[in-house]
Amino acid sequence: MGSRVYEDASDWNRILLEVRAHLPMDQRVVFEIRRAGPSDAEAIAAAHLDSIRSIGPSYYEPAIVHDWGAHIEAGLYRRAMGRGEVFFVAVDRQHDVSSTVLGFSSHAQYANDHGVGVYVRGSAARCGVGSALLRAAEADAIASHASSLQIDASLAAVDFYTRHGFIETGRGSHLLPSGRSMACVFMTKALNAP
Repeated sequence: MGSRVYEDASDWNRILLEVRAHLPMDQRVVFEIRRAGPSDAEAIAAAHLDSIRSIGPSYYEPAIVHDWGAHIEAGLYRRAMGRGEVFFVAVDRQHDVSSTVLGFSSHAQYANDHGVGVYVRGSAARCGVGSALLRAAEADAIASHASSLQIDASLAAVDFYTRHGFIETGRGSHLLPSGRSMACVFMTKALNAP
């Protein structure tokens, strides 16, 4: 899969300025979006688990939340990167904690289909972090000549993806590694190349 390498921060600065401009002052978070590498896998796993455990319980029963997070470990992301999936991280710049990943997004290509995913820590929800991460994944998909994106959205993420132009195409379930089914919403979004 061809992917764009972002060597200059001007694209990300534009994305961050767009997001911050629409948030009230008390919800602004200072963060940097950058492409992730294998050395970020532990921090991505920690952010993913935080997202599942802090946001998931409002939408799913405890057994599903437990099973959803049970398989999360750094090797999952390293293997995905090895298969060509592209990850982006939002790194906290407000508290001088450069190792704190507030959330992550990814773009993967499966044959002719392109998928994305976004997870943010509960403390970073509704602060513009997810929107900036989604824009990074979408930009990578466009650079890879994607004309649309697909996602099996968790119930927790449906409103987020709807606000960003995704439309529901159906409802179903995602089979967790434990064998338990987790309700999800199938969504798609048409992309416009720049």
